[in-house]
Amino acid sequence: MLDKLASIEQHYEELHNSMADPAVSSDPARVRAITRELSGLEELVAKFREYKATRDALEKTRALARDETDEELRALARDEVAHLEAEETRLWQELRVLLLPKDPRDDKDVFVEIRAGTGGEEAALFAADLYRMYTRYAEDKGWKVELVDENRTGLKGFKEVVFEIKGKGAFSRMKYESGVHRVQRIPVTEASGRIHTSTATVAVLAEVDEVEVDVKPDDLKIDIFHASGHGGQNVQKVATAVRITHLPTGLVVTCQDQRSQLQNKIRALNVLRARLYEIELEKQQREQIETRRSQVGSGERAEKIRTYNFPQDRVTDHRIGSTWHNLPRILDGDLDPLIDALILEDQSEKLKWQV
Repeated sequence: MLDKLASIEQHYEELHNSMADPAVSSDPARVRAITRELSGLEELVAKFREYKATRDALEKTRALARDETDEELRALARDEVAHLEAEETRLWQELRVLLLPKDPRDDKDVFVEIRAGTGGEEAALFAADLYRMYTRYAEDKGWKVELVDENRTGLKGFKEVVFEIKGKGAFSRMKYESGVHRVQRIPVTEASGRIHTSTATVAVLAEVDEVEVDVKPDDLKIDIFHASGHGGQNVQKVATAVRITHLPTGLVVTCQDQRSQLQNKIRALNVLRARLYEIELEKQQREQIETRRSQVGSGERAEKIRTYNFPQDRVTDHRIGSTWHNLPRILDGDLDPLIDALILEDQSEKLKWQV
């Protein structure tokens, strides 16, 4: 691993030096590519250099603790050795994490699809709660949220809502939200005060480029219709809403939130590509079932991943067996403690398989 880190540091220096080459500096495309690669290596190289400096200091301090004749200085050196050893261990662990393979989709924008599951109107209201939770979380992160499509119910719930989140690292954090979410509470529609259990499904799809997914025009059936407002009433005189059916798979994508037919068509095609990419990715994962598969972040759609229990004011993530309290704060977008715990577990699992 040290040889690998030294090789990466050398490559980083070579890239840095190449920026002074007139042949490189005069080519904007190469400058952008090198700058992007330098940015991706910067944290790892800085951490490696910090580790080497700490290791060198540790060796010198150990020699002092061993050879110093003054007992007081030797005692101070021994204390410093213990501190430096802990620091060396911490930095080594952080280096191992930084060396883990990066998901190429981590910096992508995402499409989030929330659908009411079992529970009727209460499930639709829970879907609306999840939509608000994610939009508030995105706002706190400085990400931009754009609605793609919605199908509301009479009590302001959602049978289905699709929206896009744009921002650096959106997929790297939101990908852990894919799966079945369960809520336990007394619904507003329940007169007897009984606690009900309802569900909603969340799918988080990384936006993909055209070149990544080839969608043939002949495979598409495109319908144009009038956009609808809440309750289903038509709100536009000009037909701008777009429904695209992918004939080979039967996937249907609708977009009616944009002002023009062209904008809705582009957005719908982007959602379709993201869904097709996810299908192909899951197919590849199934074909590689004999290799290690992590429970965290796998995006298993049928698996219940989290329960929101209102009577006990707690949220439990079943993938890692962890529970948090102050449910209203979490539903108001305070998701970082949950997602950080999932990332830590994901990294721990991957580290077990690191060579």
